[in-house]
Amino acid sequence: MYPKYEFKEHTADVLIVAYGESLEQLFENAAEAVFEVMTDTRKIDPQISKVIKDEGFDLENLLYRWLEDLLVYYDAENIVFGKFKVKSITKINNEKYIIDAIAWGEEFNEDKHERRTIVKAITYAQMKIEKINNVWKATFVVDI
Repeated sequence: MYPKYEFKEHTADVLIVAYGESLEQLFENAAEAVFEVMTDTRKIDPQISKVIKDEGFDLENLLYRWLEDLLVYYDAENIVFGKFKVKSITKINNEKYIIDAIAWGEEFNEDKHERRTIVKAITYAQMKIEKINNVWKATFVVDI
């Protein structure tokens, strides 16, 4: 058995390693890890839903775009997410991947949500997606 995600030591930022039995689960767990850096995701009620459809030129680019889309909602609307459903990740020829997903959350409330470290951005630093023994693994760094 493996964890949904782990936080590894990094000099200045946060190194996240996420796991999943499928690509869809991997992307869900990676998103949860990003918001876990910022707050306790167990305390987030699924009051607001946001549909996210995006595309990337490879899996790493798709992961970057998915996580950035979620951070944009945090930055623009102060929404923290705690539940994620990636309906599909589709490969279109060899040049494009498409994600179709929904994220649920609520507006950040200091009386309810613990304020941890703000994630400023997703980075490509050390970003890698691989499949090892039927388990997908994503490694990436978030800028704090």
